Amino acid sequence: MSDTTGSADPGSDAATSSVRPGRRGLIRSIVHRIAGEEVALPVEGRLPSFEGATEWLNSDPLTPEDLRGRVVLVDFWTYTCVNWLRTLPYLRAWAAKYRDDGLTVIGVHTPEFGFEGNIDNVILQSRRLGVEYPIAVDSGYGVWRAFANHFWPALYIADEDGRIRFHHFGEGEYPMTEMVIQRLLVGRGAAGVDQDLVMVEPRGLEVAADWRALQSPETYVGYRQSTGFAQEGVASFDEPRVYTLPGRLRLNEWGLSGNWAVAGHAAVLNERGGRIAFRFHARDLNLVMGPSSQGASIPFRVFLDGQLAKDAHGSDVDPDGSGTVSDQRTYQLIRQPGSIVDRLFEVELQDAGVEAYCFTFG
Repeated sequence: MSDTTGSADPGSDAATSSVRPGRRGLIRSIVHRIAGEEVALPVEGRLPSFEGATEWLNSDPLTPEDLRGRVVLVDFWTYTCVNWLRTLPYLRAWAAKYRDDGLTVIGVHTPEFGFEGNIDNVILQSRRLGVEYPIAVDSGYGVWRAFANHFWPALYIADEDGRIRFHHFGEGEYPMTEMVIQRLLVGRGAAGVDQDLVMVEPRGLEVAADWRALQSPETYVGYRQSTGFAQEGVASFDEPRVYTLPGRLRLNEWGLSGNWAVAGHAAVLNERGGRIAFRFHARDLNLVMGPSSQGASIPFRVFLDGQLAKDAHGSDVDPDGSGTVSDQRTYQLIRQPGSIVDRLFEVELQDAGVEAYCFTFG
């Protein structure tokens, strides 16, 4: 995991699935002890104020005093974060299932990339993703600082007296988290709380990573955080340059072809027909990207080992290997069936004005 420079690292303990090998026994033990009330949940502090929020969506502004008497789950997110996207089915399910039992879920949207601070983008993507619970828009990082938070995703659960009793950073630990919710709801006097755990049906970017096969890390394209850029030695940063892909990329190296300007925040395509290539080892390949101009719609084609990615296309790619960049978000470009080996990915962008920010994998 990292602080304001990125989301939870898929390879870190905090980002692992709750059923990752080696953790099952521990998690089952903790869950059973929480369910049986053999473990005293610690008091980790008081629920901080949300007054740093710049705007609220789906709700009037909320304060800790307004929430007294309810169990509160505060979730820090930013809408391009693939680690958070994979937690979203559980957040939606918990918000719906336990609302009448006394749970309030609050999503604190703190942006990683500049375009995520645009309120129109937050509104558009929260609707597209089905985030219907209250959202504290935290574009100035005021709520982030009040919680002394450092991670996406991060959740904090407070009891009916406003005391934080549990936190978790990254993906996973869903059964344990839900058991904590149930226990705190029962503790506040809720009757008939359903003790079964939610069943979710994630799709697209929300599907958990294939951790056993994953050998490629989150990789930024802008030079401030970039790693693995095969052409770094000949690159011209912050100005246009025509790039030619190397003859071969090593695992977890990426490169460009065509006329690009590699800036601190992203690589920006200046002429149509440019490509980005990445040699990766994972079931899924995702790319945070979008048009430079609002309202633009730019077609692209996705290739895997030189062939159109028809059988391995992601949820944002049509069966013929084509797609369209129309807004600034995370695009799932590859989802491979079958066994996973090193593969060469390429995306060809058929018009200028696309900004590419970050690769993630699953």
